[in-house]
Amino acid sequence: MAATTVTDAGNVRIITEVIPATDPRAAQLASGSQAPARTSFQTQNFRRAHPKTIHIFTGIVHICFGIILTLSEHRNPSLPVASGVLFWLGILLLVSGSLLVESERRDSPVLVKTCCVVNVGVVLGTLVATGIHGTAITRIMPGCEKPEPFQTRPEWCFNMESKMLSNGLDSILVLLSLLEFCVAVAVLAFGYDTVRQHTYTQLAL
Repeated sequence: MAATTVTDAGNVRIITEVIPATDPRAAQLASGSQAPARTSFQTQNFRRAHPKTIHIFTGIVHICFGIILTLSEHRNPSLPVASGVLFWLGILLLVSGSLLVESERRDSPVLVKTCCVVNVGVVLGTLVATGIHGTAITRIMPGCEKPEPFQTRPEWCFNMESKMLSNGLDSILVLLSLLEFCVAVAVLAFGYDTVRQHTYTQLAL
């Protein structure tokens, strides 16, 4: 049975009731006294995009093409090789992909925000890369400009297959850049939504 005691302290009366553990009211009071648990930072929406493999794969492709083209065009580098876009964009994609992989292993608002910042760089980098490769397609092959007096054009300038091959490679890299642009925009959309939900949860708690 519950035991009740009444204590008078000045103008205040304190009523204390002791409830046995077998009383059903004890379970209700115990459950009601517990503070709501703080929800951990969840990134299910952010992980839903799963763009990490695309970033890593295209980053490796860019770096490999950069090495091959740099070695083959060391005398007369084309615009993409001279600008180094294949290397810095490839490294940026690898960093972004690595951060996305890490974001799947642990829930961290700072990590998601970092992914968003890096992907802003990816968006800008892909736009710059698209412009560079598009310009390279419209330009004459390096070394085939109007020769100076008593100079002749290299033999490959009269071979249209070389220009077609170069344009085809630049076109592929343009498509990859556009693909990475779309993926980076998707990462930013999911990342923004995740950070916004986390901020709302913190305010609600």
